[in-house]
Amino acid sequence: WAGRIYGLGLTRLLGWRPARIYHGVWGSAPFQSLYEPAPSVLAFLPQMPEWHLLTATLWAMAGLSLVYEPLKVAVPLAVAALLPPIAQATLSATRASFPEAPRGIGRLKQQVVTAFLHLLQPLARLAGRLRAGLTPWRQRAKPGRAPLWPLTASVWSEQWIPLDQRLRALETRLRSEGACVLRGEEHDCWDLEVRAGILGAARLLAGAEDHPGGKQLLRLRWWPLVPGRGPVLALAFAALAGVAAHAHLCGAAVLLGLGAVLPALNIVEQCMAGMATIRRALQDLNWGTWR
Repeated sequence: WAGRIYGLGLTRLLGWRPARIYHGVWGSAPFQSLYEPAPSVLAFLPQMPEWHLLTATLWAMAGLSLVYEPLKVAVPLAVAALLPPIAQATLSATRASFPEAPRGIGRLKQQVVTAFLHLLQPLARLAGRLRAGLTPWRQRAKPGRAPLWPLTASVWSEQWIPLDQRLRALETRLRSEGACVLRGEEHDCWDLEVRAGILGAARLLAGAEDHPGGKQLLRLRWWPLVPGRGPVLALAFAALAGVAAHAHLCGAAVLLGLGAVLPALNIVEQCMAGMATIRRALQDLNWGTWR
């Protein structure tokens, strides 16, 4: 391979807008990369390993269409999922530089190899993530039993500490347990979020009442959070399973029903893990007397 890693050998992002160089009025912007608009998420999707995982899922559903005809709708989707990576690899290969390659068949061979490497790179990243356990369905919080409804608690503290310091201490404690912790933004009605996975999480809201003598009453509330992707996925598989059962296709109905049950179980498990992680962290901090 006689291509280049930098310069004209980089992967080209898909887009409909031509590239422009922003140099400012009379060259007043010397650092052009600082002023370039960020590429859209759609331009990066074909390079993401999860895209190829989705493509494999669509092709698996297309294969099941041999025994369950309604799943044939996945065939055009599976074909369409292959087009962006192929287009991006082809675009990157045709614009790569091969200064030592002869014109004609020799250059075409180099471009084919380069396009193949561009296609192989996300697959290699996906294989590495799967081997290392960095899967989209991994659980980022320790499993535990906890209620699946909002919980409230009050803690009386004899020592006054600013609320933001308490939240930072709680965030540090949660991260020490290996949890994925997010902070609420300026307009959010929650302070911390423990993301146990892609299908379940838990959020916490804290408030403080200051009392004379340097005392403090903390009020805490945390509740489970179910992103919309989980129920939508479970309902979609449940609907397909119902249609298959109505058509007396027992094998397809069982497989699709299993596809509906697994997301539901993961939602419950991940929400419980997030709630239990918050409860353990609050108890370990020992802020005062629980009420």
